[in-house]
Amino acid sequence: MSYSRIFCSAIAVATLGVPRAFPQTKTPTSNPPAATHASPHKQPTATCLRAPEGSTVAEPADLRSQNGLLKVALSFRSDQDTNGQTRYCYIATDGAQAPNLRLNPGDTLILTLKNEIPASIAPTDATPSVHPNHTMPQAADQASNSTQQSRDICSGSPMTATATNLHFHGLVLPPTCHQDDTLKTLIEPTDRPFQYKVKIPADAPPGLYWYHPHPHGFSKAQVLGGASGALIIEGIEQTNPALTSLPERVLIIRDQDLVHPNAEPVASLSMPAPIVLRDAEGDAMNTGTGGGKPAKDLSINFIPVSYPAYQPAILPLRPLERQLWRVLNASAITYLDLQLLVDDKPQLVGVVALDGLPFNEAGTAAPKIIWQSHITMPPAGRAEFIIKGLPAGAKAALVTRTVDTGPVGENDPTRPIATVEVAANAPEPRSKLPSANGSAPTQQPSQGLQPREPQQWLGAVKPVRERKLYFSEEPLDPKDPNSPTKFYITVEGQTPKQFDMNATAPNLIVQQGDVEDWIIENRTRELHAFHIHQIHFLLTMFNGVPLDEPFLRDTVNVAYWDGQSPQYPSVKLRMDFRDPAIIGTFPYHCHLLEHEDGGMMGTIQVIPRAK
Repeated sequence: MSYSRIFCSAIAVATLGVPRAFPQTKTPTSNPPAATHASPHKQPTATCLRAPEGSTVAEPADLRSQNGLLKVALSFRSDQDTNGQTRYCYIATDGAQAPNLRLNPGDTLILTLKNEIPASIAPTDATPSVHPNHTMPQAADQASNSTQQSRDICSGSPMTATATNLHFHGLVLPPTCHQDDTLKTLIEPTDRPFQYKVKIPADAPPGLYWYHPHPHGFSKAQVLGGASGALIIEGIEQTNPALTSLPERVLIIRDQDLVHPNAEPVASLSMPAPIVLRDAEGDAMNTGTGGGKPAKDLSINFIPVSYPAYQPAILPLRPLERQLWRVLNASAITYLDLQLLVDDKPQLVGVVALDGLPFNEAGTAAPKIIWQSHITMPPAGRAEFIIKGLPAGAKAALVTRTVDTGPVGENDPTRPIATVEVAANAPEPRSKLPSANGSAPTQQPSQGLQPREPQQWLGAVKPVRERKLYFSEEPLDPKDPNSPTKFYITVEGQTPKQFDMNATAPNLIVQQGDVEDWIIENRTRELHAFHIHQIHFLLTMFNGVPLDEPFLRDTVNVAYWDGQSPQYPSVKLRMDFRDPAIIGTFPYHCHLLEHEDGGMMGTIQVIPRAK
């Protein structure tokens, strides 16, 4: 089987139709200034700004390490838009919103995070299936808790709508406080600035990672509000000579609550849906038509593309210029199926990395480029791909195709994201990959940390055991099927239950050094995205079909059940617990954050290897 066929079968889900051309209205905005280092925290001077619809896509500011170190201070803030929806954001001290954090393998990141959201704030997007282990304090309770300045932020406390923390998604880091713990580390608005100190592994694969909040029960609200940013490990050009000297663009696609929730679909832009159905959490259910009202609006680098007109952002490109696009799906619940159209015809793009890992990081003899006409990305998915040069004046667009999320899943219809304007006066992207024999002038070699000996390719390791886990759901009120949903991810043999933040025992225990096979079944009528912290895994089977993929992942789709078949849809994953840095306890969950907040999460404890 070709890698192209494997790639499609493994990440794609059913889609409907090829999108037609979309309007091309331009409202230019200027690019923000590049940033280097952040200074200590100042008083709030900026809020969570959004560019006007139809604006030109600006690159996020770059904060680059120098001499093996990146020090940055971020403020976690919130405000409300004109519709009363709560927005969240990370602001650097120079005012840059959601800057790119750029480091080399072996570098140290010292990130100071200050929670500056109002103590009285509550998310406008209702938390699904709130269960007893989520606490939503009143403003008075927060205001009176002035003693929190001296409390231990690492000790754990009830999750609240005002608490936050950081997860460095995709990086292999210790699951400990001040590094990558999301189970006990909680920062309240009354807390002092909190310092994360992270050592990037010397053998960290170069590619696109990201940072986002992870307070259980309230992750969806904060990520949906826009709190996310890219983290890039430099050096991808060293894994594939086809990438040397290419201009690169970082494109972050986020979702948000509908700006026009009561508007009817525009027939010329989407196929009609007879009725807009909404689930108990308020999201538009899958119409099965490829069109209709989406569950959420999308944005690209904070430029909204709002239903129903879908005025696309403007993405400038020089004629015949090849570029590396690094795309992050930072959505809370929205699936993407990205496609580049030229004259309404799909174009091939050359995928070189998924979920932060270049394809030749998988033990293959040579670097690979997998040419695809579309790329399906679950929430939290990342794809890095080469764009072929386009002729001047080409009619081009970046769109997302319909994703079939299942009968009770959210509606993710076909819609545009950006109009690609090919013109000689288009500005060069701010970042460019180094040449084969050179390095970027702002990058310095890492010092004092040597890569470990290469490990055996994961696909060649015999697993010590096989486990089965499964997704399931049920209404909160068994007598009312339309009540909010309780979500579960269960180890076979255990009793399904919503994740309990107060539980002291993990759901699973493994020994560091082991490799296991996990079968993940979906026993529900909607699509789920399995994710685990601290490690990557190898997809070896998709719905019972063996695969031979040349890359690893940290998030994977598990297809929905049709309600009739005797076999549930499943994936089989080769799980890698060999790295000694991951000793500790960390979560696995569905990365549709509505599902995670609603209880579809568990924990695994990696214990030291027996001597």
